[in-house]
Amino acid sequence: MSEFDLIRRYFADIGPPRSDTALGVGDDCALLEIPLGQTLAVSIDTLVSGVHFLPDCDPECLGHKSLAVGLSDLAAMGAQPAWSTLALTFPAAEEAWISAFSRGFARLSDAHGMRLVGGDTTRGPLSVTVQVHGLVPADAAIRRSGARPGDRVYVSGTLGDAGLALRRMLAGEGVDASLRSRLECPEPRVRLGQGLRGLASAMIDVSDGLAADLGHILEASGVGAEIELARLPLSPLVAEVVQGTGDWSLPLSSGDDYELCFCVPQRHEERVEAVAQTAGLPLTLIGTLSAAPGLRLRLPNGDRLETERTGYDHFCSD
Repeated sequence: MSEFDLIRRYFADIGPPRSDTALGVGDDCALLEIPLGQTLAVSIDTLVSGVHFLPDCDPECLGHKSLAVGLSDLAAMGAQPAWSTLALTFPAAEEAWISAFSRGFARLSDAHGMRLVGGDTTRGPLSVTVQVHGLVPADAAIRRSGARPGDRVYVSGTLGDAGLALRRMLAGEGVDASLRSRLECPEPRVRLGQGLRGLASAMIDVSDGLAADLGHILEASGVGAEIELARLPLSPLVAEVVQGTGDWSLPLSSGDDYELCFCVPQRHEERVEAVAQTAGLPLTLIGTLSAAPGLRLRLPNGDRLETERTGYDHFCSD
C-alpha cells in the first residue's frame, strides 16, 4: 500500500465536515476560516514510543491518546475543538495497526466535532505528532497568569491513576482495566474547560503532575498556594497506595492525569458546583492561593510535606 493509498483509506475523512473548513486533506495546505469574534488556539504534542507510551500499547488507544493530549490543552484554555493535523512515523505499514490507530483517532475526533485537515506519514521509529486548533471567543481564553491571592484551587476527577497504572505495568504486575484506561485512553475535559470561561481566573491541564503544573500557574500569576493533601481526590487504588506507604508522589508528581487544575475567585465558588453538574465530573477544592510565593503542601496531620516541585521533564528525568 502506497503512502497516498494509506492516507485516502484511513485519514482523508476523519471527523465531521465543518462549514469553516474551506479545504482539508489532499492539497499542499488546508484552508480554514476563523469565525468573526473568535481567537484561534493552537497546540502541538509529540508522543514517542518508549517515552510517552509503551511499545506494545494498543494502536486504537494510541490513536485516541495522541489526539486527547492536545484536546486537553484546548480544554485548559476554554477552547472549542475545531481542526487537527497529524504527522505519523511508523516502522512498517501494517494495515491492521494503521486501521486501529485511525479508528481511535476518528472516534475522539467525532466526539468533539474536530476535523483532520492535513498531516504527513513517513517510515521510521514510531512517533506521533498532533497539532490541534480550537476556537475561543476573543478575550475569553483562560490563561495561567490570571490567578490572585485568595482564589480557591480546584482539580477535576482523580489524581495518580495513570501513574499507578504505569508503575505496575513496568513492574510486570497485573493492572485493572479501568486503571490502564486512565493511562492509555485519557478523557480530555473539554466540556469542563468551556464551562469555566468567565469563572476560572487561571487554569492548566495536569499532564506532568499536579505539583509541577500548579507551579506553572503560581509562577505565571506571581502567587503562592497552600494545598491540603487530605483533600486531594484519589481513586480507591491510589488511596490504598498512599495510605499504605505515606508516599504522595503518585497524586503529586506522576504525569498523564489530563485533569484540569484551576483557580476561582471566592465570589464564584457557588457556581463551581453547577459547572461540575453540567460537565458530569467531580470538582474538588484542594487549597487556596496566597501572596507569599511558593507551593506549601499540608499533610493530613497538619505537618508540612517537604518536597521539590517536580514533575516529568524530558531533559531532567531518567
